[in-house]
Amino acid sequence: MQAKDAIKQTMGLSRHVLNAYFADMTDAELLHRPGPGCNHLAWQLGHLIASECSLIESIQAGSAPELPAGFKEKHGKENATSDNPSDFCTKQEYADLFKLVNDATIKLIDEYPEADLDGPAPESFRSMFPTMGLMFLLVATHPMMHAGQFVPVRRALGKPVVI
Repeated sequence: MQAKDAIKQTMGLSRHVLNAYFADMTDAELLHRPGPGCNHLAWQLGHLIASECSLIESIQAGSAPELPAGFKEKHGKENATSDNPSDFCTKQEYADLFKLVNDATIKLIDEYPEADLDGPAPESFRSMFPTMGLMFLLVATHPMMHAGQFVPVRRALGKPVVI
């Protein structure tokens, strides 16, 4: 297996887990918070989408799709405390945007020269992710970093165990 294949498989696993956790939720259920001081699931989904766009754009300018107007702001830190449903998207909108961004990331990985994965990451990321390969792995694993926050919400809502 080549490095790009491993990155894409890791990305696929992260997305599979996250998608399984929110596939049976309603729009209203996405506004539940896993605990006091935690961001609700809708905000987290938007954060993942906006972050992935920013990350792939930092890897290759022009690679990220354009998000709806105001999307990044609504899912920024300043809006994390909002519980207003009109500030957030529907589950279907999140799913569609997640797929749009995922497709752009896969395209970027496919087009990215494998030899360049050892090259230096953008300066602002180098202290934690020194190479471009690690930048791609950050993109691939970021959803898994948030997936655990979906479990307590699922339990509180009486949802079945999916994984």
